[in-house]
Amino acid sequence: MADDTTRCWKALGEYPGLFLQPFHVSPLCLTVPGLCFLLSLSGVVAQQTKGTCTHCPQNAFCVNATHCTCNSGYNSESGKKYFRFRFERCEDIDECKPPINIYCGVNAECQNIEGGFYCHCIAGYKLLSGKPQFKDSNENTCKKITPKTTNGTKEEVESKVLNAALDAPDQETQKVQKSTVAVETRVATDNCSKEVTFSLNAQVNSMKIHCKDVIQGDIQGSSAVAFVSYSSLRKIINATSFEEMTEKVYLNSHVVSAAIGPKKNTSLSQPVILSFQHMKVNPRNNKIFCVYWKSTNEGERWSKDGCALIQANTTHTICSSTHLSSFAVLMAFHDQEEDPALTVITYVGLSFSLLCLLLAALTFLLCKAIQNTSTSLHLQLSLCLFLAHLLFLTAIDRTENKVLCAIIAGALHYLYLASFTWMLLEGLHLFLTARNLTVVNYSSINKFMKWLMFPVGYGVPAVIVAISAASRPHLYGTPDRCWLHLDQNFIWAFLGPVCAIFCVNFVFFLMVFWILKRKLSSLNSEVSTIRNIKMLTVKATAQFFILGCTWCLGILQVGPAARVMAYLFTIINSLQGFFIFLVYCLLSQQVQKWFGEIIKSKSESEIYTLSSRFGPDSKPSEVK
Repeated sequence: MADDTTRCWKALGEYPGLFLQPFHVSPLCLTVPGLCFLLSLSGVVAQQTKGTCTHCPQNAFCVNATHCTCNSGYNSESGKKYFRFRFERCEDIDECKPPINIYCGVNAECQNIEGGFYCHCIAGYKLLSGKPQFKDSNENTCKKITPKTTNGTKEEVESKVLNAALDAPDQETQKVQKSTVAVETRVATDNCSKEVTFSLNAQVNSMKIHCKDVIQGDIQGSSAVAFVSYSSLRKIINATSFEEMTEKVYLNSHVVSAAIGPKKNTSLSQPVILSFQHMKVNPRNNKIFCVYWKSTNEGERWSKDGCALIQANTTHTICSSTHLSSFAVLMAFHDQEEDPALTVITYVGLSFSLLCLLLAALTFLLCKAIQNTSTSLHLQLSLCLFLAHLLFLTAIDRTENKVLCAIIAGALHYLYLASFTWMLLEGLHLFLTARNLTVVNYSSINKFMKWLMFPVGYGVPAVIVAISAASRPHLYGTPDRCWLHLDQNFIWAFLGPVCAIFCVNFVFFLMVFWILKRKLSSLNSEVSTIRNIKMLTVKATAQFFILGCTWCLGILQVGPAARVMAYLFTIINSLQGFFIFLVYCLLSQQVQKWFGEIIKSKSESEIYTLSSRFGPDSKPSEVK
C-alpha cells in the first residue's frame, strides 16, 4: 500500500505546475495505481476551468474568473449577459436604430460605429466648437452654417482688388491668378461710350459688361470693375441652399462674383453676360439654372431672380443677369438614362391604342345589339383611357411652364384614376350579375349601377385629386415630366388607390368563380345564363389582368430583370386600347354580326350602284 501511494505521488509530482490548490486524492489511487494520474488530472482540470475563463471571445472580458461578458456596445449572440460557452459571439449594438434609437438633438443625427456611436451635425450645420462630433444631445450646439464668413471673404477680396485697381489707374487691366482664386480688373474713365463693352476673364469663366454701367457719374476720378472666380468656394456654398427645393441639383461651375467701385452699384442699364465652364461634362442635357447668391432676413440661398439662361451645351453655359452679385450654374440630376427604344414603343403603342379606343367607343355607341349596363361601363372606361393617352402623348413633357405642367399632371392623375375606378365598377357589376345569376341587363342591377356608376366613376377620383392638390400642390409636375413627384411619397396618391382597386377586384373575381363553380354543379336549367356569365367573366378577367396586373410590372423594375420588366410594362400598357377593342368588340359574336351586316349592306349598295349604271336589264354577269 505504501509503495502504491509513493508511486502515485511520484506520478503527480511530474506535473507540479498543475497543482496550485489543494486537492483530494481518490482512494482508488491507493488500490488501482493506473487510475491515480487520470483521476487527479481530471479533477485539477475541472478546478482550473471552473476557476478561470481563458477562452472569452473577441470583444468580451472575464468576470469573477468564472464567466465572460461582452464589452460595452456589444451583445452576445445568445442574448445572455454572462456566459461560459467558448464559441459565443459578441455582436455590435446599433445604438442609432430602435429600440435604443439615440437622440442627438435638433439638426443632428446619430452615427453607429463598431462598439459605440457618436453624434454629428447634419449637412449645413456645425458645432460652435468646430469639432466634428459629440457624445449626446446635451453637447449639441449645432448651428446653421451661414455664408457670413463667405460673404465677408468675398467682400474683402472684391474690396482689395478694386482698391488696387483704383490706386493704379494707369494700368487699365490687372490680373491675379492663385490656386484658389483668379481676378481680373478693368479701369474705366469718363470718355466711355455706350457701345464699349468690357470683357473680363478669370480662370475658365468670363463676363461682359457695358462701360457705361461701370462709370459712376457722381464720382470724380476713375471707376473700376472686378471679376473674381473662386475655385474652392463651391465647397462652402453648395447646391443644398437652392430656393427651389423640389429640384435635386448640384453645383457645376466655379462661383464667380462681380463688383464695381469705388461706389457699389448693383443696378445695370443692360444685363451682364456671364460664361461658365462646366466642372462636369453634361452629355444628357440636364436642366440648367443660372443663379445668384441672395441674402434675405431669413438667410442666404441660391436664387434665379434676375438671372436667365441664354445658351448651354455639354461644356459651357451662358447666362445673363440684371444685377451684380455672386453667380454660379446649378444643374439638375437625371434619375436615369432614357432608353430611345422604350420611347418609340410608348409613342407607337399609344398611337395605335388611341385608334383602337376610338373604334371601341364608336362600337359601344352605335351597336344596338350590345346596348346594356356593361357596355356603358366599357364606354366610360374607353373614353377615360383615350383622353389619358392623348394627354400623355401631347403634353407629358411640357415642363417649361410650371403652372401648366402642374395642371397637366393633375389631369393625368384624374384620368388614370378614373380609368381604374371604372374597372372597379366593371368588377362590381360582374359580381352582382353572377350573384343574381340572370341576364346581364337584369333590371334591378341595371337601375342600381346606373344610379351608382357616374358618381363613383367620376366623383371618387375627383375627391382624391382635390385632396392631393390641396395638400401638396407643388408636387404636381417634375423637372422632366408633368406627373406626380416622388418626394414625400406623393406618388402614393396614385399608387394607393390603384393597389386598393386591384385588391378589391381580385376579391370580386374570386367570388364570381366560386359562384360559377357552385351553380355549374347544381343547375342544369340555366345553361344560357351561366354561359353568358362565363363569357363575361372571361372578358372581365382579361381586362383585370391587362389593366391591373400589368401595372405591377412597373413595381418590379429592380435588380437584373429591371430592363426586361421595363420593356414588358411599356409594351403591354401602351397596347391597352388594342386589348379592349379585341376582347369587347372583335371577339364578340354580336359585334361580329353587326360588322358583317355593315359590310354586307355596303357591298349590296355598291352592286346596286353599278347595276344602275348599266341599266335595269343588265345582269350581274355582264358587269366586269
